[in-house]
Amino acid sequence: MEGLKVSDANLVIYVHPSKSKKVSQAVLRDLGAMLLKFDERFEGVLLAYEANIIDKSAKILSGVHPYFGVTIKAKLLLFSPKPNMLLEGKVVKLRQESIHVIVLGFASAVITDEDIRNEFKHRTKHGEEMFVSRAHKHHVIKVGTMVRFLVKR
Repeated sequence: MEGLKVSDANLVIYVHPSKSKKVSQAVLRDLGAMLLKFDERFEGVLLAYEANIIDKSAKILSGVHPYFGVTIKAKLLLFSPKPNMLLEGKVVKLRQESIHVIVLGFASAVITDEDIRNEFKHRTKHGEEMFVSRAHKHHVIKVGTMVRFLVKR
């Protein structure tokens, strides 16, 4: 699937002096706080990381709170979809005017009626909503179906 990329990064993590005896634990906790959140520095959502502290001597920052910076080298797995990328997701909700999809188990996407191919017609059968292809009757989109779609924005 497009949108996933592995990136090498050199980062500086700022650690409070109270964590000076457990620096590696503090660094991992800080990186863990970035998981599954969009970060402008990475231009995507951090999904996983592998980090190594490369500089054992930290620089103390002057100011009210004397944090110290720890330099790390990390390999990051990022989710960063761009327009015209092909993504795959699981249908979680259907309406006559939209298909709601979850990508990678955490990112939500909506495919509106103007983007659903004209060959698909919305139907309700036995109380279950679905989109059925007019050309191929066995092509059905319903809750639980995996679909591929292009990112518009």
